[in-house]
Amino acid sequence: MRTVLAFFCLLLPGLALGQGRLSGVVQDSVTHEPLAFASVFLANTTLGVTTTEQGTFTFPSVPAGGYDVVASYVGYRLARQAVTIGAAPQQLTLRLAPSANKLGEVVVRPNPNRASDYQKFLDLFLGRSTFSKQCRIANPDDVLLDYDPKANELTASAYKFVQVDNSALGYRVKYYGLRFVSNFTEQVVTFYGQPVFEEMTPHSERQRRTWQANRVRAYLGSLAHFLRSVRDSQMTAQGFVARRLRVVPNPRFAPADSARKQLLRQRRAYSAAEQDSLKRWASVPPSFALLYTAPRHLDSLRHVVSGGQRVFLRFRDHLQVTYLLVGPDANYHPQPSPFARSAAPPPQDRQVSELMLMQPEIEIQPNGQLANPLAVFIDGYWGFEKMGEFLPVNYQPPASSSHP
Repeated sequence: MRTVLAFFCLLLPGLALGQGRLSGVVQDSVTHEPLAFASVFLANTTLGVTTTEQGTFTFPSVPAGGYDVVASYVGYRLARQAVTIGAAPQQLTLRLAPSANKLGEVVVRPNPNRASDYQKFLDLFLGRSTFSKQCRIANPDDVLLDYDPKANELTASAYKFVQVDNSALGYRVKYYGLRFVSNFTEQVVTFYGQPVFEEMTPHSERQRRTWQANRVRAYLGSLAHFLRSVRDSQMTAQGFVARRLRVVPNPRFAPADSARKQLLRQRRAYSAAEQDSLKRWASVPPSFALLYTAPRHLDSLRHVVSGGQRVFLRFRDHLQVTYLLVGPDANYHPQPSPFARSAAPPPQDRQVSELMLMQPEIEIQPNGQLANPLAVFIDGYWGFEKMGEFLPVNYQPPASSSHP
């Protein structure tokens, strides 16, 4: 199932990023009075602070790049503002609107299938990897689920946040503003929001070492690892091979699909010949995937401007990315795409992923995040990785861990 990129962004080991100072004040949006002891955090990081009695906050040192600054306070809606951190100090004013009528604005329909819908949500949100099996949602009753049978679509949200305790990586993730959508017909999953990470306290030195090793494992071969290697001209050195994957429409699909739908609309008992036709028509793929065996050169995947200060991900068709240095999770079982038939299935002993751009080019920012993360589709192994492998933007593995 394809996934819209929402948050998987990390840093390369030893990355020398610039630092910037961020400060500001949190206020009531109506009275402009300061809000003391409000929570302020940078989404997708472990960076969070509490405002003073005067409602002020300071992040003295933030790695350069783009962030969502989020403020939270009991009885108020979240306030969010996008910033780009550079060398110059920045100051923000975050104004929170009272949420007295918020619950009244939410319409919750009866859901007799909540148990099965919730299990589908868990599988698609947490994932099915070894690390995902060690994740749990601490506040399941706060998850609002709705299934639309007409659209064949499952959506999930929360009044405040969804808390995921990841015992494999040692993180407690509070996912504010979750918007989760799974369309089962199109086989596409999208989820995004403003998560904040909190370090869990290990019970022993052994557990601390296990968390460190698991974080490195989650990092190696990840999409963010790939993005950083592209930005820093280290793709081959970091163990990645990229190949062009061209998806060609199947001219037989439209007539076969039309004939199948026309027969199904009759809603009657079908003869043996008609049943055979339905099976044959259903097996016709919409398109074919043609894989070019020659590896792509780094400069064919990116557009570098401003003397190397700005790097954009840019390539034609789709991209198949293979990570050579670490194999896939034991629970990963590659599935053939329902949208395109390939001549050869990907190898079982490699992390093989597919990347699709939804716009001509997307900037890779200094902190490893994409300027527009929702403009990318991922499939294959990267689509398999979910919350079990979710690491904060400011995570940096040990320098010796760039290779296993």
